[in-house]
Amino acid sequence: MYHFFVEPCQINISDKRVIIIGNDVNHIRNVLRMKPGEELNVGDGESDREYRCAILSITEDSVVCELRFVKESRVELPAKVYLFQGLPKADKMDLIIQKAVELGVYQITPVATKRCVVKLDEKKAASKIARWQGISEAAAKQSKRGIIPEVTKVMSFQEAIRAVSDMDVRIIPYELALDMEKTREILGALQPGMRVAVFIGPEGGFDESEIACALENHVEPITLGRRILRTETAGFTVLSWIGYLLEGRE
Repeated sequence: MYHFFVEPCQINISDKRVIIIGNDVNHIRNVLRMKPGEELNVGDGESDREYRCAILSITEDSVVCELRFVKESRVELPAKVYLFQGLPKADKMDLIIQKAVELGVYQITPVATKRCVVKLDEKKAASKIARWQGISEAAAKQSKRGIIPEVTKVMSFQEAIRAVSDMDVRIIPYELALDMEKTREILGALQPGMRVAVFIGPEGGFDESEIACALENHVEPITLGRRILRTETAGFTVLSWIGYLLEGRE
């Protein structure tokens, strides 16, 4: 069943109406060629609720739907995972955002670290963020997420470290962190309701000064095993482990 997002104000519980506007109207009308009577799912982009609807009418500007029932979709991880991703080369960030959203990430922050090859000025950064947010929304629709994870503005490494000061768990995969038992201990202590920050370096990893800064600010180094992983693989690995440990533990 197709899944779309609307603003909360477009959902009227008392009147049992949901109105879809914007780019999704063209997609429903001209690409999917849906007709009145067909059902679809709607999310409000903010909660873990699923609104099951049936199409009543389709115009050029809107799709009016009858709200049939509301249920807790329970697709979101019970902890909020914040991914701080070192800016990678080429279009790797597109893939990272897409798969991180599928794996349940709550928010993604691009981070400009010392070993980043990519340098974004303010104008380019704004354009990139808009594009990445669109990728997040498309991935959220495909994976039937209850929310659309936000892709925030680009931060420096120091800004990112300050941003996670009040989070419950802060981890940073590091090739010189070899203690898998310690890693199991840190990840095994994750609990529903926690806010978890995950730092992933770009190609070439983190600079030693950045690791030192992370350690000084109580960010825990973990190992991802004996093999060196690409930047895109590292993030997927951590998110998969977290999902495995937390899924169904509400």
